[in-house]
Amino acid sequence: MADSTHTQAGRGVAGRESEPGRAAQRRRTRTAIVAAAAELLARGRTPSVAEVAEVAEVSRRTVYMYFPTLEQLLIDAALHSITQATVDAAIDAVDAADDAEARVEALVRAIQRLSESTEQQGRTLLRLTVDRGHDDRSPDRPLRGYRRVEWIERALAPLRDRLDTARFERLVSALATVIGWEALIVARDVRGLSHAEAGEVSAWAARALVRAALEEAGSAPPRAARAPAAPRAARRR
Repeated sequence: MADSTHTQAGRGVAGRESEPGRAAQRRRTRTAIVAAAAELLARGRTPSVAEVAEVAEVSRRTVYMYFPTLEQLLIDAALHSITQATVDAAIDAVDAADDAEARVEALVRAIQRLSESTEQQGRTLLRLTVDRGHDDRSPDRPLRGYRRVEWIERALAPLRDRLDTARFERLVSALATVIGWEALIVARDVRGLSHAEAGEVSAWAARALVRAALEEAGSAPPRAARAPAAPRAARRR
């Protein structure tokens, strides 16, 4: 009985330890599908799901697991083409720095610079994933935001040795709530801010979260936090 219990417990630990590996594989699969669709779009044509699956070297069923409609896939691929190089370049520019606040701020600013030209596509992508509902949603497969998570993890790379795994993952999750389309739409629709003001608020919130995580872990750098530029007052609705 003891041996059986020990074996089951071991399997449970092994399962938990393999979770990051499965998540990384799902992320690679999704990235491959989007890259394939972007490549086909760059050739000046609207691809079918079957064509995307062939280029990505996955089944049509796999494509539909990640993108239930072709429209959602094509919007995601278009956003990939527009944003990937710009945000990657912004992080590359600070890649040698160990200042996580500066790295995260560079990420926020890069996304903010793209927000005005891509806001409508972002809103459409949000609508498509929200309208999908939760009945067919896998709890371990997020509906969107995988690029955002990859960028945040890369920006936070210097903190991997300063924060334990739980704190690091919590910080990634917290930053995902203040960076991206959802944060922009709240700033625009609820607070009535401009794109520039929304970017300032996101940058301030992101810096504050990084400092809070470091302070909680007892490793905050001796540097005063900066206040955001004061946004104009939003009209009450």
